[in-house]
Amino acid sequence: MIIVHHLENSRSQRVLWLLEELGAPYEVRRYARDRKTMLAPPELKAVHPLGKSPVISDDGEVIAETGAIIEHLVERHGQGRLAPPPGSADRRRYRYWLHYAEGSLMPLLVMKLIFSKTATAPTPWLIRPIAKAIANGVGQWYLDPNLKLHLGVIEQELAATGWFAGPELSAADVIMSFPLEAAVARGGAASGHPNIQAFLARIQSRPAWTAALARGGPYQLMR
Repeated sequence: MIIVHHLENSRSQRVLWLLEELGAPYEVRRYARDRKTMLAPPELKAVHPLGKSPVISDDGEVIAETGAIIEHLVERHGQGRLAPPPGSADRRRYRYWLHYAEGSLMPLLVMKLIFSKTATAPTPWLIRPIAKAIANGVGQWYLDPNLKLHLGVIEQELAATGWFAGPELSAADVIMSFPLEAAVARGGAASGHPNIQAFLARIQSRPAWTAALARGGPYQLMR
């Protein structure tokens, strides 16, 4: 049995969506964020020492990291679905986007969230202008230009078929869903990127997406 240790409002929503697309039976164990810090609760450390989500157990084997989880589930439960044929050009693109989502795009979006919180966080009046200036400066000279570059590349990639690895949905689209939702929420993709907007509308209209939301509970990205 697959058990998904699912943190509310988190990246692990993608794992539920993938399992619904695969039609694989699974159990959800929900975890609520700390209402003050918005961090994962300490109970997750009993599952994996980092105490992060997503993490799954499949027949007793604990697997962490979204990319590793997705590759495992597709290989073990996919029966050839949601991955392009091995050795194909689409497969090489598939592998690239599986690693790109968390390795390249999400770090920028996490930094964007942290620095935006820093700029507005309650601080002593003496250092408040300094903290705000540093946060805004990092956004202007590093984060915003890099996010613009990345979103432009993604927009161009989606122009061909509307998907990331060939003519139909794959697990590469699953892993890219969360960073693109986050990019719309806080990374400048809310306008001027019609292919990204169309991609999100397309995946969010899928029955498996709706079923995953029902299984996962509250899902709202932090801004």
